[in-house]
Amino acid sequence: MITISDTAQAHFVKLLADQPEGTHIRVFVISPGTAQAECGVSYCPPDAAEADDVELPFNGFSAMVDEKSAPFLDDASIDFVTDQLGSQLTLKAPNAKMRKVSGDAPLVERIEYVIQSEINPQLASHGGNITLIEITDDGVAVLQFGGGCNGCSQVDITLKNGIEKQLLDMFPTELTGVRDVTEHQHGDHSYA
Repeated sequence: MITISDTAQAHFVKLLADQPEGTHIRVFVISPGTAQAECGVSYCPPDAAEADDVELPFNGFSAMVDEKSAPFLDDASIDFVTDQLGSQLTLKAPNAKMRKVSGDAPLVERIEYVIQSEINPQLASHGGNITLIEITDDGVAVLQFGGGCNGCSQVDITLKNGIEKQLLDMFPTELTGVRDVTEHQHGDHSYA
């Protein structure tokens, strides 16, 4: 469910040494399965553990996960990285905003998952997002751009060289193309 690097495990052991005996860490998702989902890590004293928590044992401590957060922390990873700016703990949870779908789920659900977990987080750095409108009978994913992508001068490049390439690589036998149906309006909201 959650991978914690050796450096992050050592960091947690060091932090927990100053806490009351039996304290572990808690990994959680606030508003799981929504666009507002946020992940966090906190201390979990012995009296804060719940009966339905999932306990994940690591070297010298356990990570406690509440039942509601567990499915949204699938494939999550925690690392402790040091660079020229200092050290920081990083938590990546690609399924926090949308629960991972199985490989045999309907194509619409699998594409929606990729949009929410991979594509929209990339577009968010420009204040943009996309929405899947439909998949045509001939296998074209029809998308609508929103936010900073609406009216952006780079939208055609983003669509063809980024989104379409990624989706066709992931669904080569099911998709034939990607089309934008956005009526682009240039304005202050546009990224470039």
